[in-house]
Amino acid sequence: MDVTLLFFPDCPNWRLADERLREALARAGRDDVRVQHRQVTTVENAEAGFRGSPTVLIDGLDPFSDPDAPAGLSCRVYGTDEGFVGAPSVEQLLAVLQ
Repeated sequence: MDVTLLFFPDCPNWRLADERLREALARAGRDDVRVQHRQVTTVENAEAGFRGSPTVLIDGLDPFSDPDAPAGLSCRVYGTDEGFVGAPSVEQLLAVLQ
């Protein structure tokens, strides 16, 4: 399994997403998976399908993708049980990791 966290450097939520992702991997028994971190720093790179920061890719796919969301260097929000927040919940990440 390949897991990549895409973000732009000024994103206020990428570290929270990283923490939740690591917790979800540990709870899924996937301590063997190393999270790759990739910064998206240009509009040109973002326009190639980056739906906002932070974005989690599992084997190259965005399991939370909204095809209607605009691509670009912007913050991303996720609908969770607690409302809209800047990172998927641990439970949401567990669901896509299993």
